[in-house]
Amino acid sequence: MREYEDTYAACSAICGIDEAGRGPLAGPVVAGAAILPVDCEILFLNDSKKLSEKRREALFEEIKEKAVAWSVGIVGPDVIDEINILQATYEAMRQAIAALPVQPDLLLNDAVTIPGVAINQVPIIKGDAKSVSIAAASILAKVTRDHMMLEYDTLFPEYGFAKHKGYGTAAHIAALKEFGPTPIHRRTFIKNFV
Repeated sequence: MREYEDTYAACSAICGIDEAGRGPLAGPVVAGAAILPVDCEILFLNDSKKLSEKRREALFEEIKEKAVAWSVGIVGPDVIDEINILQATYEAMRQAIAALPVQPDLLLNDAVTIPGVAINQVPIIKGDAKSVSIAAASILAKVTRDHMMLEYDTLFPEYGFAKHKGYGTAAHIAALKEFGPTPIHRRTFIKNFV
């Protein structure tokens, strides 16, 4: 899990970058950025999709406590519709990097190279399973986004956002057809359903 951090041990601030929310029909795309101390030990740190919600919540607090620096970037559905999901993901990643209180000297990214960033980048396929800092970023992004979707659930209870987090489940699509889109729906993602 530390193989990439060990490879680049000469760098003083290695930052993992990952995102959550590229696929849903509603809500933002969120990117996480995490710089962990060299000897950081966080048990059960793994790709956020492989962890229970309870474990992610606990790790979220532990990562924030132990990280040298961490941040998130958030791009909403209106911008996703305007510039497309890939460009919106890059924008969320740039926001997360810019918000870090410590300037990283290397970015470890989950499978992408972010345009418009002057820091050295290493794209790693399945990075959230190979790098602790990418796994930490993945949890920061996912838990932040899930918290936002829980808030949206209180505003739009008939859609069930607390359960499906905006993904295109049968229940979500049925609610969309019955009640129409909310302001947090991605118009370009739902045109086949409404």
